[in-house]
Amino acid sequence: MDPIVEVVALLLGFIGWVMVGIALPNRYWKSSTVDGNVITTSTIYENLWMSCATDATGVHNCRDFPSLLALNGYVQASRALMIAAVVFGTLGLVATLIGMQCSKAGGENMVLKGRIAGTGGVLFLLQGLCTMIAVSWYAFNITQNFFDPFYPGTKYEIGEGLYIGWCSAVLAIAGGACLTCSCKLARDDEKHPYPYQPRGTTVYSGPAPSRSQVASTYGRNAYV
Repeated sequence: MDPIVEVVALLLGFIGWVMVGIALPNRYWKSSTVDGNVITTSTIYENLWMSCATDATGVHNCRDFPSLLALNGYVQASRALMIAAVVFGTLGLVATLIGMQCSKAGGENMVLKGRIAGTGGVLFLLQGLCTMIAVSWYAFNITQNFFDPFYPGTKYEIGEGLYIGWCSAVLAIAGGACLTCSCKLARDDEKHPYPYQPRGTTVYSGPAPSRSQVASTYGRNAYV
């Protein structure tokens, strides 16, 4: 495995993991602006954990969602997927650091280190997939309600937290794909070694000599 590919994949996975940690508590997963005069203009925004509102004077009021069971199903699923993404990313970072060639944590067994690094790549892929599913599902419900003319509630727009989540998912998937593909290519090279060709040997073809011919090649002095 190329050490440069390992370092690049580790950086991509680390940045994606950090961005998941930024997107998860971000308050602006969806936002809506209620226009009015200077006093009554307000902005309403929500994330996975709370709902907030701010008016034109800059006063913020936030409240946590009172009941988990009262939430919509996609919000509960997005919570679980984002938490799983953080866990997968943490395990992927640890596995990649142990499996890198420049690391001494995994010993000198390069085959084992390559397998550990490949496991880290799979964990990064799972992190990216969980994040992508969570933010895409959340954004789908926002756009579905926004374009529904019969929806009676407040219509929201996509907030900055979802864009951070999408960037995180792309980086994590790219890092995981680099690690996984590089480990697979290295394993294929090990399975197909070059054939052994001994040097300095000459093979002669022809009929085998008879016993009389072999005996005649030795002189009488050869027998004692």
